[in-house]
Amino acid sequence: MRNIIRALRLSFLSASVISFVFGSFIIRGRFKLLGFLFGLLCAASTHLSANLINDYADSKSGVDWQDKNFYNFFGGSKLIQEKVFSERFYLRLALFFAFLAAISVIILSFIIKNISVIGFYLVIISLSWLYTQKPLRFSYRRIGEIFIFLLFGPALVMGGYFIQAGIFPDLKSFLLSLPLGFLTTAILFANEVPDYSGDRSAGKNTWVSLTGIDKAFILYAALLACAFFTIVLGVALKYISPVALLSFVLVIPGVKAAYILKEYPSDKIKLVTSSKITIAIQALAGVILIISLSI
Repeated sequence: MRNIIRALRLSFLSASVISFVFGSFIIRGRFKLLGFLFGLLCAASTHLSANLINDYADSKSGVDWQDKNFYNFFGGSKLIQEKVFSERFYLRLALFFAFLAAISVIILSFIIKNISVIGFYLVIISLSWLYTQKPLRFSYRRIGEIFIFLLFGPALVMGGYFIQAGIFPDLKSFLLSLPLGFLTTAILFANEVPDYSGDRSAGKNTWVSLTGIDKAFILYAALLACAFFTIVLGVALKYISPVALLSFVLVIPGVKAAYILKEYPSDKIKLVTSSKITIAIQALAGVILIISLSI
C-alpha cells in the first residue's frame, strides 16, 4: 500500500483539489453538492492518471533512469527503476484512473444536465497524457509549463465554477484562476531545477533550459510575483475580498525557496526543501483564497 501511495504521488494531489474547490465556491447561492463531489472525483482521478502516465513515459524515454535515487518531490516515484512495479503496471493503473474519471464525468453530465462536460474531460485527459506521451510530449519541448498552468489554473477553477453556475467561458472565474495557475507552475518549475541535468541528458527540454540552472531562481521568482499580482488584481476588481491579501505572508517562504534555488541549484537534497515550500505556498494560498470568497 505504501508503494501504491508513492506511485500515485499523492503529495501533489492538493494542487488539483484546491483549484477545483476554489472554482466551485466562486459563485454564491444554491450549492450543487452532488455535482461538486463527482466533479472533484473526476479532477482527482484525472490528476492521478496523469501522474502515473508521467512516470511511465519518463521511464520509457530514459529520463527517470538518469538518477535512480528517490527524492519524493521530483524525479518520479522511481518504483520502476527499483523494480517494484513494471512500466505496464503504471500504464494499466493510469488507464484505470482515466476510466474512473470518465465514469465520474458521465454521471456528472446527467446530474447537471449538460453533456459538454464530457467534451471538456476528453480535451483535459488528452492534454494531461500528451504532457509526457508521444507524439507531442509537451514537457520535452519547453511548453509543458504552459499546459500545467492551463490545466491546474483555468481548467480546474473554471471547471468547478461551470458545474455550479453553468457558465463557460467566464471572465471572472478565468481571472481568479490565474494565481493558482502560476503557483502550480512554480511547483513544477521548482521540481525541474534538480531534474535539469538528467532531463538534458535524455533530451527533455524544460523552462530551466531557457535560463540555465544558475539563473533559474529568477524565473521561479517571476512565477510567484505573477501569482501575487493576480491576487491583487482579483481584490481590485472586487472578485474576492481583501482577506485574500493575507496570502502575501507567503512571500516570506517564497523568498526562502528562491534563495535555495539560487545558492544550491545542483544540490538535490537541499532542493527538496524548495519543492516542499512551493507545494505549501500553493496549498495555503489556495485555502486563503477559498476563505476570501466567503467573507
